[in-house]
Amino acid sequence: MIRGGKSMVSSPPAFSNDAKKLLICTGNTVSVFSTSTGLQITELEGHRGLVTSVIVVPASTPASKILCYCWTASLDGTIRYWDFSLPELIKAIDIRFPIFFMVIPDIKEQEQPPNNLGGQIRKCNLTQSRLANGVTLAETQNPEVITICSSGKYIGIREKCKIRIWEVPAKDSKNAVLKKIRLHHTKKLSILAFHPTERIIAAGDLTGRILIWRGFGHKTFSIGDKSIKRGLMKNEDERPGVRGDDDADSCTTWHWHSAEVKVLFFSSDGAYLYSGGKEGVLVVWQLDTGKKKFLPRIGSPLLYFINSPDPSLSSISCADNRVHLLKMPSMEILKSIAGIKLPWSVPEISKGSYNGLLDDREISEVQVCERNHQPGDEVTVIVTLVALSQDGSMMGTVETKLPEEGIGGLVSLKFWTCGAQNKNFSLSTIIYEPHRDAGVSAIAFHPTRHIAVSSSYGGDFKIWVRNHEIQQKDQVLQNAGWTCHAVGSYKKKPMTAATFSADGSVLAVAAETVITLWDPEKNVLVAVIGESLEPIVRLSFVGKSEYLVSASQGSSPQVSVWSMSKLSVYWSYKLHAEAIACAMDDSCFAILALLPKSLNYTESNKTMLQGTDDGVILLFNVGDPVPVVTWFVKKSKGGGLAFLHINPASLEENLSDEKPAPVLLAYINGDHEYVLFDPYGEQAPECSVTRQGNLVGLEEAGQFGYTSIYGELPEFNLKRNQTPSVTFVPSEKPWETIFSGSSHNLPPLTKLCTAFLESLLQKRTAVLE
Repeated sequence: MIRGGKSMVSSPPAFSNDAKKLLICTGNTVSVFSTSTGLQITELEGHRGLVTSVIVVPASTPASKILCYCWTASLDGTIRYWDFSLPELIKAIDIRFPIFFMVIPDIKEQEQPPNNLGGQIRKCNLTQSRLANGVTLAETQNPEVITICSSGKYIGIREKCKIRIWEVPAKDSKNAVLKKIRLHHTKKLSILAFHPTERIIAAGDLTGRILIWRGFGHKTFSIGDKSIKRGLMKNEDERPGVRGDDDADSCTTWHWHSAEVKVLFFSSDGAYLYSGGKEGVLVVWQLDTGKKKFLPRIGSPLLYFINSPDPSLSSISCADNRVHLLKMPSMEILKSIAGIKLPWSVPEISKGSYNGLLDDREISEVQVCERNHQPGDEVTVIVTLVALSQDGSMMGTVETKLPEEGIGGLVSLKFWTCGAQNKNFSLSTIIYEPHRDAGVSAIAFHPTRHIAVSSSYGGDFKIWVRNHEIQQKDQVLQNAGWTCHAVGSYKKKPMTAATFSADGSVLAVAAETVITLWDPEKNVLVAVIGESLEPIVRLSFVGKSEYLVSASQGSSPQVSVWSMSKLSVYWSYKLHAEAIACAMDDSCFAILALLPKSLNYTESNKTMLQGTDDGVILLFNVGDPVPVVTWFVKKSKGGGLAFLHINPASLEENLSDEKPAPVLLAYINGDHEYVLFDPYGEQAPECSVTRQGNLVGLEEAGQFGYTSIYGELPEFNLKRNQTPSVTFVPSEKPWETIFSGSSHNLPPLTKLCTAFLESLLQKRTAVLE
C-alpha cells in the first residue's frame, strides 16, 4: 500500500538547527524535506493518529547544530522522541489523552495535552517520561493552540475575547504557585504571539485587527522585582488602550487586514511583526513605528509563518497545501513544497500520473479560470467537473460563475490538451453556455478517438469532436478546436450521467431514472433500459462492455448491474455509492459506498466521523453479487476511486521486495489524501517505497573533490536510449557554476582558487565534547 496526498499545513512545520531541513506534519507521519532542493529526504513513521506538533530540540552549542533530534505529538495520545537524521525512534511517552498541540518551555521539562472531552493544559516531564504530578495549568471548554515565549517562561492561549497567560511553574509540585493574567478585547481573538525579548504580546482578531500589549504582567509576574515595580504606571489614565484593570502598560491597535488574522509572528530580533490571513498577503510591520511592507500575490490564504535558525530563511504555509521557503529579508520565494490541493472540488485521478502518485509529488497544475486570489468570503467561481481521457492527453473542465443577486451566472465548458514533453495542459477550446442556461452534469471521453460527450440537467446531451490539427507553412501544428457534432435528448428529461463503452461503439446516457443507449456515430437511440426510483448519477461499463453499472442517489439509493445482452438488471444493492471504478481489461469493478452514519454528515460531527470508518470499498466480480473483498475507510464523503493499469517494469523502480501488481486501486478521500494498493492481494502491506524525488543535495551527501564540481561520471552503456534511474540534482555550492558563463562574469582568480582548492579537501565533522 502506498499512501500520499496528506495535508502539509495541518500543523506548523519546524526547521532543523542548521536550517537545511524542514519537518512537516503529514497525516500520521512527519516528512523531512531539504530546504535547498525542496525534495523529501525521509519520513518519521510510528504514530497511529494525526501528528499535531513537531518540535526540534534546539542546539545548545554551535557544534551541536548537526544533531537532529525532535519531539512529536499526536492524537494517538503519545509523545515521541526521534533522531530524524537516521530516522530512528528513541523513546515514546503515552499520555493517554489525544494531544492537540504541544510546546516545550525548555529542553529538560515540558508541557501539555488537552483531552477528548474538553481541554486541559498539562505539564509533562519528558526526562522521566511521565505527566507532572498534580500540575494542570488550565482547563478549557475546547482544545486551544498554545503559544510559548522564546524564553519558555510564559505560555498563552486565546479564549474567545480574552488572552490567558501563565507563568510556567518550574517544579512538578502540587503546591506550585500558578501566576496568571487575562487581557481583554471586544472581538473574538484568533491568534497571538510573544515578543522574543520584551514583555510584549500581539494578538489578531476575526475582524483583521492586531492588538499589541506592552509591559504585560508587570504587577502579577514581577512581585519582588523592585527594579520593575518602580517602573510600573500607577495612574490608570497613563495606560492608553488598556481595558479595565488588565495588567499591561499600554495597548496599541493596527488595522490593515480585511478578515481574520491567521499568521502572527515576531522576527528573531523583535524589531518586526509578520501578519497574514485570507488576503494571501504577508505584511511586515515595523514594531516601533507601525510602518509596513508587503509580500503580495501569494495566491492562497496564509496559515503559518516560521523563522529558521538561519536569519536568511523562513517558511510560510498556505491553505492550498503548499509550503513556500522564503529568502529573508527580501521575502523572495526560493522553493515551494506542494501537496494535492485541499478539497474545493473533487478531482479525478489521472491514469498518466503514476510517477506523481508513487512519489507523492505534484507534477503539474492547471489554472482553470484566470483569477487572482480574493480574500472575500463569498465564492464566485466553482470548478464543478473535471474529466480526463484514458491516455491522459485530453481534459475537460466545467466552471460555473455564480450569479450575483440572481443575475450574471455563466457556465463554461473547456477542453485542454496535454503537451507531449512537459506534460502541462494548455487550453484548446472554450464553449460558453454549452447547454444554454442549464448546468453540465457529466463529461466523458471516447476511449480511442478525439470525441467527448457532455450531458445537461436541461434535458439534452452533446457530442463534441476535435477538428484535425492543421499543418501550417512554418511547420507549426495548430489545433482547430472542438465543435459540436450532434445533440440528443429523451422525453425532455434531465440527462444526469454519461459514459462510453470500452470500444466506443455505444454511448450510455442516463435520462434521470432510465438509461438510454445511443450509437455515437449516427446519433441514433438504440435502446432504453431500467427504471430506478431515484435519479441515476453515475454510469460505467465493466470490462469489455458486457455489463453496465449504474448508481442512483436520493432517499432510496441503489447500485445496479445491467446485462447488455439481455438489456435487463443482473443484480442490485441498496447502497449510496460515492464513486464507481471499473477495470478496463477485467470483469471486476469497485464501489465506494457511504455507511449510514455518514449520510447525516454535518460540520458538527465532522471531527467524530474523521476518526472513524464512515465508508466501505467493495470489490465485485461482475457475475457475483457477493463482494470479493471489503475495505473500511475514513473520510469517504467526497472521495473517489480509480483503477491504474500500469507497466510492471515502471513500478519495479518504486517498490522493493514486492512483486509489482499489474493493476492498482487508487482511493482518494474527501480530504484529498490517497492510497494505492493491490486489490487482489491477500493483504495490503505497506510497500517499501524508493522515491526518485527524495534526493538530497550534494552538499548533504558529503561529496567532495571532482564529484563536488562536475558530479558523478556516467556509467558507460551501449544502450543509448536508456533512461537513468536517478535524476541529478545540482548542488548550490558556488564553485559548481563558477566555470560557466561569459568570461567577463567570472570571479577574480583569488576567489576562484580558494573555492576550487577547498572543494578538493575532504571535510570531516568533529563533535565537541
